[in-house]
Amino acid sequence: MKLPGPDHPITITPNEKRVRVTVGGQIIADTTQALRLQEASYPPVLYIPRADAKMDLFTKTSNASHCPYKGEASYFSVAAGGKTAENAVWSYETPFPAMAEIKEYLAFYPNRVDGMEES
Repeated sequence: MKLPGPDHPITITPNEKRVRVTVGGQIIADTTQALRLQEASYPPVLYIPRADAKMDLFTKTSNASHCPYKGEASYFSVAAGGKTAENAVWSYETPFPAMAEIKEYLAFYPNRVDGMEES
């Protein structure tokens, strides 16, 4: 486990805009409570509360990855509107303590869902 710091900063801030995610033309997540995670020089990632996602459309897959700063990520596929977006979503179900704020949140690969709009 590594801690964010000057050499690898990670900030988590409330996202000021509403976020909607679609697959197969169907809204699968809609929130005004997203978090924006900015990690070092990577593009920011929006994390959406599970409570604001249609979790009945999500299926956990066997994919997993490890981040030395955030912990173990689990992956989900989403089936909606006659389309399946494979491993389009990840979540740190038990993040490291420094990243506890993203527990119970989901992140989406923008290129694996139909749309991810902020308004």
